[in-house]
Amino acid sequence: MAIAAAAGLMRGFAGVGSGMLMAPFFVHLFGPLATVGVITLMEGVATVQLLPSLHRQIAWRTIVPMGLAAAFAMPLGSWLLVTLDPASLQFGISVLVTISALLLLSGWRYMGPRPAVATAGVGMLSGVLMAVSSVGNPPVMLYLLSGGDTAATNRANFTGYFALTLMALTIMMLIGGLVPRFVVALALVLLPGYLVATWLGSRLFQRSSDLTYRRVALGILLIAGLYGMTL
Repeated sequence: MAIAAAAGLMRGFAGVGSGMLMAPFFVHLFGPLATVGVITLMEGVATVQLLPSLHRQIAWRTIVPMGLAAAFAMPLGSWLLVTLDPASLQFGISVLVTISALLLLSGWRYMGPRPAVATAGVGMLSGVLMAVSSVGNPPVMLYLLSGGDTAATNRANFTGYFALTLMALTIMMLIGGLVPRFVVALALVLLPGYLVATWLGSRLFQRSSDLTYRRVALGILLIAGLYGMTL
């Protein structure tokens, strides 16, 4: 419950990163399958909680193609999981994520055009990573944080992206019978503290600056990359 509350605080403030925090601990406590189910259900409820106040700030023309591409690529990630060495794949991706996070922390930004093909490509890479390693956030974070959008816009876009991808992942899991009753019960036990912390994180965000938000978000990304290299 403490881990879930800490993750909720992160989700409410940054709009991203809660799954990265919960996954390594929950895998040891509940196993990989239950972990994916519990996190998906909790993240889905948190997204519903945050979306009403953020939907007007979301750049849907960017987020919808990205989310649809991610959903389309999830089965490909499942196939790669059984045909490639997931540990080597995750290590290589984690190295790239770490280098990119350090580059963005140095102050670099990309202000050039973002064509639909690039946006869809980022979504597909994210969808593949969701299926391979259960962590698909880093490509989307790098893509959005490298631009010149404000903290409020980035946070809203992360929430919109989650709304689409979590919906697709939940449907896939329900069709596959991967959400047993004990997973639902576990999510219900952890949800109250998680949602209260999400609300508190939202309040903290309202008092923060763009610079503080960027440092926190990129710090989350850097930790995710470093953690991936240790697995």
